[in-house]
This record gives sequence, C-alpha cells and structure tokens, in this order.
Amino acid sequence: MEILQVTLMIAFFVIMAVLMFLRKLPAIIALPIMAVLIAVTGGVSVPDTIRYVIGAGSLKLSTAYTISIFGSMLSVLLQKTGVAENFIKKGAELSGDNPWTIAVVMLSLIILLFSTLGGLGAIIMVATIVLPIMSSVGIGPLTTVGIFLFGLSIGGILNVGNWAVYISVMGLTVEQIRPFALVMFTISFITALIYITIQLYRDGNALDLRAIIRRNIIAILVIGASLFLYYSVLDDTVRAAIGVFLAGTGSVVKWTITAGIIALFITALVRLVRQKNDQAQEVHWITMFAPTIPLLLILLYDMDFIASFVVGLIFTYIATYRKGRLNVFIQSMFEGGAVVMPAVALMFGIGMLLVAIMGPGTPVAAYPDGWPVLRILQPLMLSVVPSSPVEYVLIFTLAAPLALYRGPFNVWGMGYGLAAVFLASGLNPGAVMGLLLGVGHIQGVSDPTNTQNVWLANEMRIDVQKILWNTIPYTWALALLGLTCSAIMFM
Repeated sequence: MEILQVTLMIAFFVIMAVLMFLRKLPAIIALPIMAVLIAVTGGVSVPDTIRYVIGAGSLKLSTAYTISIFGSMLSVLLQKTGVAENFIKKGAELSGDNPWTIAVVMLSLIILLFSTLGGLGAIIMVATIVLPIMSSVGIGPLTTVGIFLFGLSIGGILNVGNWAVYISVMGLTVEQIRPFALVMFTISFITALIYITIQLYRDGNALDLRAIIRRNIIAILVIGASLFLYYSVLDDTVRAAIGVFLAGTGSVVKWTITAGIIALFITALVRLVRQKNDQAQEVHWITMFAPTIPLLLILLYDMDFIASFVVGLIFTYIATYRKGRLNVFIQSMFEGGAVVMPAVALMFGIGMLLVAIMGPGTPVAAYPDGWPVLRILQPLMLSVVPSSPVEYVLIFTLAAPLALYRGPFNVWGMGYGLAAVFLASGLNPGAVMGLLLGVGHIQGVSDPTNTQNVWLANEMRIDVQKILWNTIPYTWALALLGLTCSAIMFM
C-alpha cells in the first residue's frame, strides 16, 4: 500500500512539474493542487486536508509575506520619491566614460538597490536609467542585460526580506543565514566581474586586460584561500581566537556605523525644519543611504525585519519631505501591498505544500504515529539524499539546471516543496538553504521564464533564449562554487 502511495505522490509531483515547465499551469495554481493531492494520497483525511493543509498552510509563511509587504512598501517609496533614480544617476556621473568602470559601478549600484527594492516595477524603473547609460559607452545589448540580471540576482542574496522565507520554512536564524549569504555574495560578485571582463572583450571594447585579470585573480585567490584556511585548516581554538578579535574590531565598526545612522537622521530632521514646505527641491544626498539602513539594522543589531523596514520608511519620508509627500507615503503603502501580492499568493501555495509534506508542526490526534505523508516519504528520501559532502556537491551541481523553467529547484516554483522533502529526510537545514541559494543564480539570471528576462530582452531587442546561453556557463559555475561552500559549512 505504501509503495502505491509513494508512486502516486511522485507522479503528482512530476505531472505538476511538467505542467509548470510547459507553462500550461501557473505555479500559483499548481502548488495548492499538488499539496491537496499529496496529502490525500498520503492518507490525510479530506477534513484534515481542508483544516491543516489549506487552512493552516495558508498561514504557514505569514511572517515571510508580511515582511515582503513592508519591504515592498519601502521599495515603492524609494521609486516614487526619486531616490533610486538619483542613486543611479550619481553613480554614472562619478564613474567617467570607461566601459569596465561604468559596468562595475552600475553592477554595484544595482546590487545595492535590489538589496531593498523588489518587483517588476522597480526593475523597469532602474533599467530605464541603467540600460541607456551602459549602451552609450559601447557595452553590447546582451552584456548590458547580463550585467543587470547579475546585479539583480546578487542583490537578492542580501535582500533580508528573502531571508524571512528560510527562517519560516527551515527554522534557521539570521546568524545561520548571514555567513553563507555573505560567502555567496562574495563569490557571486567576483564571478560577475569575470563576466563583465570577458563580455566587454567580446564586444570589442579596448581593455587593460592584464590589470583587470590580475585584480580578479588576486581577489579570487585571497578569498578562496581565506575560506579554505578558516573552514578546513584552522582548529576550533584558532577560530575562536579569530572570532574574539573580529568581535572587538566589529564593535568599533558597529558603533561607527551607528553614529553614522544617527547623524543621517539628525541631518534629515534639520533639513526638514529649515526647508519651506512649498519649495521644490532636488533629492538630497542623504537619501542615497535609504536602501542600506534596513540591511544595516538587521545585520548589526538583529533588529526585527518589519521594524527595520519601518525605520527605513520613516527615514525616507523625512529625508525626502516636501509639500504633499504624505500622500505619496500613503500611496506607497497601498501600492507596496499590491506589487507583492503575486508573491504572497504564491507563498500561500508554498505553505500548503510544506504542511502537506511536513505536517502542521503540532501533534494531530488522528495520527498518533505521526503525519502520514512524512512517515511514508522519509524512508525513500533517506535512501536518495546525499550522505557525504562530495555526493552533495556532485548530485546537486549536475541537477542545478532543474532551477530553470519553474523546475523543482526553482524557489518560486517547486523549490520550497522539495526543500520540505529534504528536511523531512534529515538533511541539515543549512545544507538545504545552501542548495537553494547555490543554484539560485541559474534561476535568477538565466531563466527565460522570468518576467524581468522577457522584459529586458524585449527592451534591448534580443532573443530571451540568448540570455540563457550567454549566462548559463557562469551561473552553473556559481552553483558549483556555492554548493562547495555549503558542503564545507553545513555537511
């Protein structure tokens, strides 16, 4: 009986995956259907499926999507007040006319902006400023799109709103997520620099390749050697000593940044008091720090996600205040919720699928032996899930392209459902997070089904499939590096 149940559950999983792959059924519908079918097939009664899978499952990620809503509010406010646009223009003015320098500056600004911004509206707004700037200095259309997508995806690694899902789904803490996110950020940024260098050369731009390659190689060697020494060679005593030293150094940096944030608020308040309400002013330079304030508050003080976004909203409102700004602030609240609703609705389905596989998290009297689906799947997954770091890296690197076309490793497709299965099999939650973040760039940069890929390809008059073939060597290599780092840290 259990063999038949497992077979049917896998069949439903595969059918829904194929339907999403072929774009016959959107993930927002496929995930709830999959959740219900898996629960019922696994032996959960229909009333309990309605109560727990649909009812409790819809609320499973309530913390994550509430944080997403507040993050989206700040994103919309930054757009409406001109902060994001001014941010990009200032960066272009300071970067001169060297293609490599401009490309790196634009990449850095996009990363910084999308550590807070989100949604297609923000992507279009930033892209309409960035794309012409890069095109004007001889950067090719395909390279321009690739740089933008790398910046967008790397910024997503540092977007603390995205971390909330790992906290809700996998029970991780910020302290567990932060180190790996910073490692992924570092190797991703270096890979993006290599991409820029190679693509600019292919576009026919005159580059001082020796100097650029030397810098890239030195950066890779230093970072790689540091990570290897720290995680593979040094013993726990030395690591502890390094931790004590860094903690002392970090406290100085922490209080310096704190003083800087306080100074920004004081400057914004002084500007607010001095200005005339009816005076139309340009965006003040202090507003360029608005996207970073929530990130700093969370990284330095472990501040509550929602509270940090509220502080960011207040700072942006004060720093950009002028007559009528309250209406803009209120509009941003409403529009922020509307922009993120597709993601919220998708999280409903993800939550249902998580409960269908893992159970509601509390004992259910009707199932004294444990949640039926979990009990049936665990023996199978224990025989499939990699048991060693080498297996982990090899298996998931080869399977990494399954993040494309809403595949099973796509976090906005079936990724979190698969994560639930891996968690149920006993795989370390950190390793599951490392898997999803490690292959995330394949989806974030290369996937032709992404709305932003389609829009950017149309804007630059190129085939969206060319973006896939142009970037997949780099994103696949990133998956290998990310999974290797995850294996070292969590396996």
